[in-house]
Amino acid sequence: MTYSETLDYLYHKLPIFNRLGAAAIKEDIHNTVLLCEMLGNPQQKFKTIHVAGTNGKGSTSHMLAAVLQKAGYKTGLYTSPHLKDFRERIRVNGKMMPESFVVDFTARATEMIENISPSFFEVTVAMAFEYFAAEKVDVAVIEVGLGGRLDSTNIITPELSVITNISYDHTDLLGNTLEKIAWEKAGIIKPGVPVVIGEKQEETTAVFLNKAKETSSALVFASTVLRITDTHREGRLLVTSVYQNETCLFKDLKLDLTGTYQLKNLLTVIQAVNTLRQNGFTIGDEAIREALEHTVEITGLQGRWQTLGEKPLIIADTGHNIAGIKEVLENINATPHVQLHLVMGMLKDKDITSVLQVLPKNAIYYFSQPDLIRAMPAKELAEKAGKNGLQGEVFETIAAALKAAKQHANSDDLIFVGGSTFVVAEVL
Repeated sequence: MTYSETLDYLYHKLPIFNRLGAAAIKEDIHNTVLLCEMLGNPQQKFKTIHVAGTNGKGSTSHMLAAVLQKAGYKTGLYTSPHLKDFRERIRVNGKMMPESFVVDFTARATEMIENISPSFFEVTVAMAFEYFAAEKVDVAVIEVGLGGRLDSTNIITPELSVITNISYDHTDLLGNTLEKIAWEKAGIIKPGVPVVIGEKQEETTAVFLNKAKETSSALVFASTVLRITDTHREGRLLVTSVYQNETCLFKDLKLDLTGTYQLKNLLTVIQAVNTLRQNGFTIGDEAIREALEHTVEITGLQGRWQTLGEKPLIIADTGHNIAGIKEVLENINATPHVQLHLVMGMLKDKDITSVLQVLPKNAIYYFSQPDLIRAMPAKELAEKAGKNGLQGEVFETIAAALKAAKQHANSDDLIFVGGSTFVVAEVL
C-alpha cells in the first residue's frame, strides 16, 4: 500500500475514537499487550515518562520532551490526537516518523490486526513503541490517550509518572465525580515509581495519596512545593519566575507557550525535572531555559493559544471541556480587543450546556461543526446557545465560519477559534 492507502486502511478498518467516541474504547489493555508481545515488547527497550491528566497533559508532554532533548537525550514523544498530520503523534527529537515507517509497520502488522481486531489507538501505541525501539531513543515521553488505568499506553513501567490535574471530561467513561476520575488516572502509578501531581485539589488528594502508599511511590504535589511570581509578557513570550519556598529556581523564565494556563503546566514540568534529576537524569538549567523558550519550534506543538493572524488578532486553542474553556476565557479577557468574535464548534459527547453557560453574551458567534460524526450539528449548537443568550449565525463549515468572522471583524477586534480540538485542526 502507499502511505495514503495505509492511512485509509487504519482509519476505516479500525475503531477510532475521533469518529465513534466511546464505542471505540476497549475496556482493558489486552489487545495492546498482545500486539506488543508479538512485536517483542518494544516498550521495554527504552526508558519512559508517563503523562496523564484532564487538561495540560499535551503541553506538559511537549515541554518535558523539549527539555530532555535539549539536555542531550534522544527523546521520543507520543501524543494524541493529531491536528494536521497523523505522524504528529510519534516523534523523535521533534521530527515526525517517516511515512515509510507507517507503511512498513502496517504491512508487517496487518495479519496481527486482522486476527486481534484492535482499535486505532491500540495500533498507534504499538507503532510508537516499535518506532522508538527501532530509533534507540534514550527516553520517550508517553501521553495517556484517555483516563489512565485502562489506557493502551499503560503497559509501560516508567521512570516517572506525571498527572497534571483532574476536572470533568469523558464522564461517561471515567466517572461523574472528580474522585472517580482521579482514581482512573491514578492507575498509571506503578510500584516504586515516583509520581508528580501538578495541582493539589481537595477532592482528589486522598485518591492520589492512597494509591502512592499502596504502590510505595514517592509522591510530590508540584503546586505545594513550587510557586510562580512576576509573570509578564515580552513580545510573544510569557515571562515568569519559579520559586521553591524562598529560593528562586528560575528568574525570568521565558515560555513560547503563552496561554496563562501554561503556568500550571510549568510547575508540573519543573517538579518533574527535579524528580528526574534526583533519579539520575542529567538536566542543566540552561537546557530547561532553552527548551521552554522554544518548545513549539523543538516539538512542533500547535493549537495552544496559537496566533493565526493579526489585525484582527486571530487566536486558536484546543481547550474543550469546562475547565479548559474557563482557562481560555481568562486569556481572552486579558487580551486587549474591542469586539470579540467566537468561531465555535463542539462534539455531542461533551458537556455543552456547562460550556455555553460560561461563554460571554456580548460576543458575536459563528457556529459550525468539524467534519466528524461526533460533532454537534451547528444549527443545534446555535439553538442551545440561543437559550443561553448567545447570538450568532450558522455556517456549513469551520472554514466558512472563520471567513465570515474575518470579514466582519475590525482590525482591533479579537477572533477566537475553538470549542473542540477538531475545530482547531480544520483551521490549521
